[in-house]
Amino acid sequence: MTITHIPVLAGELIDALDPQTGQTVVDATAGGGGHARLVAERLGPTGTLIGIDRDPAAAESFDALAHEVSCATRFIRASFVEGLRLLRDEELEADAVYFDLGTSAMQTDTWQRGFSYSYDAPLDMRMDPAQELSAREVIAEWDEPRLARIFRDYGEERYARQIAHAIVGERTRAPIETTLELVEVIKAAVPAPARFASGHPAKRVFQAIRIVVNEELDQLDEALPLAWELLVPGGRIAAISFHSLEDRRVKQFLAARAIGCICPPDLPICVCGRTPEAELPRRRAIVASPGELTLNPRAASAHLRFARKLDVTR
Repeated sequence: MTITHIPVLAGELIDALDPQTGQTVVDATAGGGGHARLVAERLGPTGTLIGIDRDPAAAESFDALAHEVSCATRFIRASFVEGLRLLRDEELEADAVYFDLGTSAMQTDTWQRGFSYSYDAPLDMRMDPAQELSAREVIAEWDEPRLARIFRDYGEERYARQIAHAIVGERTRAPIETTLELVEVIKAAVPAPARFASGHPAKRVFQAIRIVVNEELDQLDEALPLAWELLVPGGRIAAISFHSLEDRRVKQFLAARAIGCICPPDLPICVCGRTPEAELPRRRAIVASPGELTLNPRAASAHLRFARKLDVTR
């Protein structure tokens, strides 16, 4: 199956990172390589692009890209936390690090992997097919309060308790083993008016399960400081997120590094000694243009945030 990968906010990401000839850039979520290709074209033969991804399909895409660009390339098959930690231990200095969070088209559109509620497939949702925990185990084994909590916390699902109760009740009668079996349980648990209120009724539950299976938010919390540590003064970090749970973490992380003096305003001089570590060229997230939304509806929920690392030694 051929998957057409359309990178989201591609031009905006290039503007935010401003990659230059000879620089070293880390793509922490290489995926289908759409953003990586655009970055590589700007690094030239003296630059280096490092890709990180735990998905074996991403390794194939990056290998193909490496044969088509002039810059040096390196691929690390690992989660972005493991990959960034490895680069930190190697004392790599990066001019830019960026993240394209969530799933890629090669995951959602490969029906066999069970990421999508639009295809009937075995429940899976693992970004790394070698890991043990899959969506099937979550649905088959986790108790009702735990399921309700993840649907609420990671899917922001209004009917989390009702859906969890329905899943536990259904699996006592027969195992829930495929995506469409799960979709039918979710539909039956949600009041009829809500089924058509805001997108597919299974969207938020599938998001929650995927986040839990792949530890996406915990990974992001660990990865952002590691990426920041790799950056040289003047280096840039950027992240494209696709739901509020990711975007909030990126926003808070960058905002915390842009804060300077925190002394009470009535003090005549600063005693905290705090100086900003980051410059935020834009306070608000960048979103897709109407033209991009026409070509790529997946960009509708995308938010891009970025920052430049300041030299605090001066």
